[in-house]
Amino acid sequence: MGAGVLCIVNAGVNTGDSSILGIQACFPDSVISFSANPKRCDVRFIKYFLDSIKSGIRSITMGATQDNLSVSKLLTIKVPAYPVETQRKIAGILSAYDDLIENNRRRIAILERMAEELYREWFVRMRFPGYQNTKFVKGLPEGWAQRKLGEVITLNYGKALKAEDRVAGPYPVYGSGGIVGTHVKPLVDRPGLIVGRKGNVGSVYYSDRGFYPIDTAYYVESTLADSYLYHLLNSMNFINNDAAVPGLNRNQAYSNLLLLPQQNLITAFEDISGKLGIKTRKLRDSISLLNSLRESLLNRLVSGKLRVTALDIRIRDNDAAISAEPELANA
Repeated sequence: MGAGVLCIVNAGVNTGDSSILGIQACFPDSVISFSANPKRCDVRFIKYFLDSIKSGIRSITMGATQDNLSVSKLLTIKVPAYPVETQRKIAGILSAYDDLIENNRRRIAILERMAEELYREWFVRMRFPGYQNTKFVKGLPEGWAQRKLGEVITLNYGKALKAEDRVAGPYPVYGSGGIVGTHVKPLVDRPGLIVGRKGNVGSVYYSDRGFYPIDTAYYVESTLADSYLYHLLNSMNFINNDAAVPGLNRNQAYSNLLLLPQQNLITAFEDISGKLGIKTRKLRDSISLLNSLRESLLNRLVSGKLRVTALDIRIRDNDAAISAEPELANA
């Protein structure tokens, strides 16, 4: 299939998810393709319309074994018959939000790579500030020490919290695969690190606010700075190959050896990475706000509750430039 084709997942837990191809690609029979007739519809509008009714799509796909969205079921869905120009305006507004969100994600990825590269340069390649004038003894910078991980951190068990027992709130719920929801109260009422215990063994995450680690994860206690410790833990191999079911055994984890640099280097690294982290958090907050605005507009635009015919939206090359119209700004 070529670029511009809409792909719709028709089986499994992601049934109803959709995306538009940016390149030529092949895909399995768990995906349905949709090619738009540009004289009758805008493919991006169809994608956003499907996003707006995703819960409804999943309600008609429930089967005996697993969810399944057949072509015949898909063809029963009625799409609003807006003029193509209106569809393009709606898609242009929503895609502008998606572009901003994606741009912020790219910036976050760059900032995270900068922090990782700085860690590697200082603490792996040993090119830290002043390394030229530092004495090395058996390959180890003077003043550095070799320690076991168990001497510098404690891994604490998370607590089981079933999905049906979670109350949506401001605190992220972490499992070994990352954030799996939110809760009204934290188990750990401070920023901190989470390490995957079962499933995605050895995965490392950082929460910049209080959080709730469930029983597939550990949370970390340490006197070491969070940013330095995050990169240190990410550089370790935590797989427990002796277990019948892969899991992170604490004693095995604690036996990992590490090089502990002098505190002034850790402090200097934390100062730089901390500034990068502040920028990252601002971008994440921006993404959260943009997602909220996008979701608020999505249903109103697709349903026609917010009309776009009077908005000054200039469409070019299948994209949109959005003017600062009061009606949209206050939507």
